[in-house]
Amino acid sequence: MTPRSMYENLMTLPLFKGVSYSRLSEIVGNTRLAFLKYLPGEHMLSAGEPCTHIKFVISGHVRLTICNESDRVKVSQTLSSPAVISPDFLFGRNTLYPASATAIDTVSIMQIEKKDFIPLLQSDDVFLFNYLNILSSNAQKAVDGVLAITSGSLEERIAFWIIALTQIDSDDIVLSAKQRDLYSLFGVQRSSFIAALDGMKAHGILDYTSTEIRVRSRRALRGVLLKTPD
Repeated sequence: MTPRSMYENLMTLPLFKGVSYSRLSEIVGNTRLAFLKYLPGEHMLSAGEPCTHIKFVISGHVRLTICNESDRVKVSQTLSSPAVISPDFLFGRNTLYPASATAIDTVSIMQIEKKDFIPLLQSDDVFLFNYLNILSSNAQKAVDGVLAITSGSLEERIAFWIIALTQIDSDDIVLSAKQRDLYSLFGVQRSSFIAALDGMKAHGILDYTSTEIRVRSRRALRGVLLKTPD
């Protein structure tokens, strides 16, 4: 990869949105950036591992999987470049990755250590604005979900549960669990749960089997909460 093509890739990352080529060249020269490569199927990180770096997906596809303690309920999603892995866990009370990550194909990662990332945010309002936008987008989905839950709609509760466990830029979202575990989780009868899934399937939001719910469109799923798309 030539320097220019590398910079062009970096300029597509969420943190560097709106940054000029010359400014990015300056950043690369003055900031400790680490570039990692993972082969298809290679393990990248584990749930519960300390989040000490912010990790950007420069190329390739990453599969993230979140499990409950019993491993009976799993939510998987795919991140494609340009993306950032769990950016809201670098700071705060909980700084442990919520999901494990595996490379689907050959994946290139650029990571910045937390102690180097802070001065970078302080050095430029554009970086700070971009990062705050990422954090705000993730935080606001919780508000959408709480408001949806108060309505008593089972469809909205299902949508919120999946939205809360996935990133806004993810796709190929799959919830793996036995149906009885899920309708027990939501505190409803099986017939009510299946009726909700059938309605969402009819609207092209998801498909399902006895052990899996596959989201067709996260945008449409969030539309269940907002009545509007992302």
